[in-house]
Amino acid sequence: MRLILVALLAGLCAVSAVSVHSTNYAQKQKDVWRLFKYINQPSYYKDHVEIAHNYHLSKNVAAYSKPEVVEQFYKYWQYGKLLPRGEIFSVFHGEHLKQAVALFKLFYYANDYETFYTTAVWARNHINEGMFMYSLSVALIHRPDTYYFSLPPIYEIYPHYFYSTEVIKKAQYYKQMYSGQQGSEYNDKIIYANYSGHYLNLHPEQSLSYYMEDVGLNSFYYYYNLYYPFWMSGEEFNLKYDNRGEAFYYMYQQILARYYLERLSHGFGEIENFDWEVPFETGYYPSLCYPNGLHFPTRPNYAHLYEYFYNYGQKYGFNKYANSYSYVKDFERRIHDVIDSGYAHTESGQTVELFSHHGMNILGNLIEGNPDSPYYHYYGAFQVFARHLLGYSQQPLTYFKLHPSALEHFETSLRDPAFYQLYKKLLSYFIRYQANHKHYYNEHDLMYQGVEVKNVEFDSLVTYFDYFYADLSNAVYVTPQEFVQDSFKVQVAQQRLNHKPFTYKIYVNSDRETDAVVKVFLGPKYDEYGRFINLTDNWMNFVQFDHFVYKLKAGDNIISRDSHEIYNYMHDRTSYYELYQKAFGVHDQSHSFQFHHDQFWYGYPQRYMLPMGSRGGMTYQFYVMVSKQLPYKTHTTVPMIGSGMQYVDSYPMGYPFDRPVYWEQVFYDIPNSYFHEVKIYHEHHDHGYEQHLEHEATHYMV
Repeated sequence: MRLILVALLAGLCAVSAVSVHSTNYAQKQKDVWRLFKYINQPSYYKDHVEIAHNYHLSKNVAAYSKPEVVEQFYKYWQYGKLLPRGEIFSVFHGEHLKQAVALFKLFYYANDYETFYTTAVWARNHINEGMFMYSLSVALIHRPDTYYFSLPPIYEIYPHYFYSTEVIKKAQYYKQMYSGQQGSEYNDKIIYANYSGHYLNLHPEQSLSYYMEDVGLNSFYYYYNLYYPFWMSGEEFNLKYDNRGEAFYYMYQQILARYYLERLSHGFGEIENFDWEVPFETGYYPSLCYPNGLHFPTRPNYAHLYEYFYNYGQKYGFNKYANSYSYVKDFERRIHDVIDSGYAHTESGQTVELFSHHGMNILGNLIEGNPDSPYYHYYGAFQVFARHLLGYSQQPLTYFKLHPSALEHFETSLRDPAFYQLYKKLLSYFIRYQANHKHYYNEHDLMYQGVEVKNVEFDSLVTYFDYFYADLSNAVYVTPQEFVQDSFKVQVAQQRLNHKPFTYKIYVNSDRETDAVVKVFLGPKYDEYGRFINLTDNWMNFVQFDHFVYKLKAGDNIISRDSHEIYNYMHDRTSYYELYQKAFGVHDQSHSFQFHHDQFWYGYPQRYMLPMGSRGGMTYQFYVMVSKQLPYKTHTTVPMIGSGMQYVDSYPMGYPFDRPVYWEQVFYDIPNSYFHEVKIYHEHHDHGYEQHLEHEATHYMV
């Protein structure tokens, strides 16, 4: 079973775009986008102001299918417990999360769209900005009447979390200098942004900042965690058919494998291991600033993680996050006990067998620490405390005054090298479980009788950097008149990795007509020293590159695939400003516009389909496997999260690299698979990266 990250809603995989011509739909979509505009300020739209002033939750309890969710949220509101506007919100802080979930349930259990929208407008002007945006986004994705709406690009709504402090300050400078002046020379300014490595380089791994800080990559991770929140109950919110525990493992295995491929392009080797007792080597300087002016915490090189050193000089009382070191050690020991014994305990004392068909899914839920864990309060939320500890954030005096690290936001987690080291440790738990299980694929498991892959051909694979433009207007503060009129606009341009279009062909011979599933993986062949890596040590480093169903005819088949049609990857999101203008056009002029299908979902950036490679060509290998089609049985006709409709087949995620490889030669001998060596070239411009930026826009570059 393979999770297609950009699988399209309502059968849209068969088309490349969605035509929107319903005035009602366009109006609703426009109304939703208006809620995200200048998120750090109150909304000044007249209808929003009126609703925010006149709507009262206590008088509309009957408008929600579960009155208790209104009562619960109203207690937070009535007793002044809600996080105030202007304060920093983090979903990894327990009190913040409780309030965010209460707000989400208020949105989710609204009886109809009108009640949902009215509640959202009320919350827009009364609730903390970060909490509102998070809870609203999750509700839009999971409500049956809003799941098909497109969310605006998060890096345009919350640019502080994606662009350096220098870029944000430059945008605010332009707003102060040119606000109110007429003429194109005073508007639509472009700021040319760089990555943190050009300013402060605290560690050699910061040469990968173009990858770790990429706005598309970080927004992909943010959106994934909106679709599968770690706090969401699978039973209550219908996630049970999506095998979320297995998906949790698969997601992080793919993220780490792809990161390793990028490391090889720079001569780096495996992701570093670390020990909680040993000072953490890799420092981190985020170069980010919160909207309220507070800078993101930094971590020095060789940071001590012991509670005494970590909390030295801080007043933390009974704050549980100050004891993160003890928590991660306790939870880690309990997880190891489960893996080595082969069973977990439930809250009622029953045992759950792990060496079973659903064992990987059970273990994934347990390690993630979600409500589907066999015993959440005992096995805990390992990743929550580990993020706090490695992020090196200070202990707050109250939960109102939080100072979270980059690891404590999904929008910024991938920027910190510690993220990859942490989740390598976490994935090692799964690999330990698989090694204990000793369930390896043999020739009988992998063979597709009568089908042979004869050859594979790839066009030249070339990467390069090009400019990507995004709207930066939400980084500034505007007057009520400017808010309504959209009279100020500023953009940011940043060079991001891309690749030239290419095609590849698979030559297959079949002794009969048959429906097949084709899987293509990209992985390393040599390590950073040029040594060949055996598959027994390399299986976890393969990224699933392509995956599709194909009807083979009897005889020879030539399967041709274009890089633009690979559904595993997502195109750049359309700018919020452009989408907003188009929605206005549909509503006001009664004409249709089109969304690209992946505007409705989430996926790995298409730009990063290939690792950077090198000037002289970096060697990688593709692995192609043709298997019998095993259709996945869906449980509903509505293609929402929890339906299982995003799965292509019933094979385990990542099959056949979902298990350790013991019988290595089998993968080379079976006729229905094929290893193909390629070189990936990186094309440099005549000018260096910084020189190129300076040549084009010396005045605007930061």
